[in-house]
Amino acid sequence: MTIDWSWIGDHTDDLTTLTFSHLQAALSAVFFGLLISLPLAVVAHRVRPLRGFLLGLSNVLFTIPSIAIFVLLLPVSGLTRTTTVIGLTIYSLVVLLRNTVEGLDSVPAKTKEAAKAMGTRPLRTLLTVELPLALPVIMAGVRIATVMSISLVSVATYIGDGGLGQLFTDGFQRNFPTPVIAGVVLTLLLALVADALLVAIQYVLTPWTRRRA
Repeated sequence: MTIDWSWIGDHTDDLTTLTFSHLQAALSAVFFGLLISLPLAVVAHRVRPLRGFLLGLSNVLFTIPSIAIFVLLLPVSGLTRTTTVIGLTIYSLVVLLRNTVEGLDSVPAKTKEAAKAMGTRPLRTLLTVELPLALPVIMAGVRIATVMSISLVSVATYIGDGGLGQLFTDGFQRNFPTPVIAGVVLTLLLALVADALLVAIQYVLTPWTRRRA
């Protein structure tokens, strides 16, 4: 299997466009997944009877094949980027919701009691005590969800989207391996760079973990 380097040089602009499109779809899904999972996780953490239901529902959604989710969404949002983002958001929820719940569970009860004894209101305790202390576990979920979303964007090629996944389709249809290899390498690089950036963000946002170490 050989690479046609001249093809890559001739299609640099296309590769750049597809790469940014791929990244935009993945990051949008993680962003919306966080917006949905954070309030649901707080409810699951504080209202124990709903905990099993919410986590179980997210697990059930995760078992649906990605192609099936995109197909089911077609009558609603059509062959659009919205369909891709909604489908990927559904998949990110199971990781983000579970990690956020576990992060909130990991906050020591004595810490919350101390905040309460100081007269801190529940919402402020959540924002200034619980979520910051839960951040390392939450960020672990964000990292997993981001890498997973980047890998799943390519599946959306079946509905006319897919970012770098379009290179796979093009290469297989023409029996031309260069686009396939380029797509694999760029997808892998996106995942590695995104994960490294998230690690750096977590390092900056959690200085107390460094002091503890």
